[in-house]
Amino acid sequence: MAVSLHSIATLSILPRFKGLKAALEQAEAFATERKIDPSIFLNARLYPDMGPLTKQVQLSSDHAKGAFYRTAGLPNPSLSDTEQTFAELHARIDKTIDLIHAVTPEQMNGREDEQVEIKFPFGTMEFTAHDYLIGFALPNFYFHVTTAYGILRHNGQPLGKKLFMGQV
Repeated sequence: MAVSLHSIATLSILPRFKGLKAALEQAEAFATERKIDPSIFLNARLYPDMGPLTKQVQLSSDHAKGAFYRTAGLPNPSLSDTEQTFAELHARIDKTIDLIHAVTPEQMNGREDEQVEIKFPFGTMEFTAHDYLIGFALPNFYFHVTTAYGILRHNGQPLGKKLFMGQV
């Protein structure tokens, strides 16, 4: 049995997003309980040249929705990167999940060899839909979700692998 693009994307992304949302909820509670200014977490980064927590959530959202929309050959919806609070990050994740659910298996499956083109300021990257999903979208999504977890752990929030895996 062939594995579908939609099932690969769904099984890879949605549990991690569920876990990320739970981690952010826990971070907010952790900050409140310890009387820590939430901006300490939201603006924290692992290294000066890396984006802060807010940017990691935004980028994980971008790669998550891109995995579905670009693989399906649909225009990737744009979300403004203006989130500065935990509530706004929760809303961003919810909006991304709604967008993901709007892409059907029929729109993605069978497009493995279709072309996906991404334009960057430095140039254009071209992939097949399969290679884009497996070799670009998912690794980037995992990188930014993992970095968000790393930022939270680095700042003292107790998190574990079970949460990352979406078993909340």
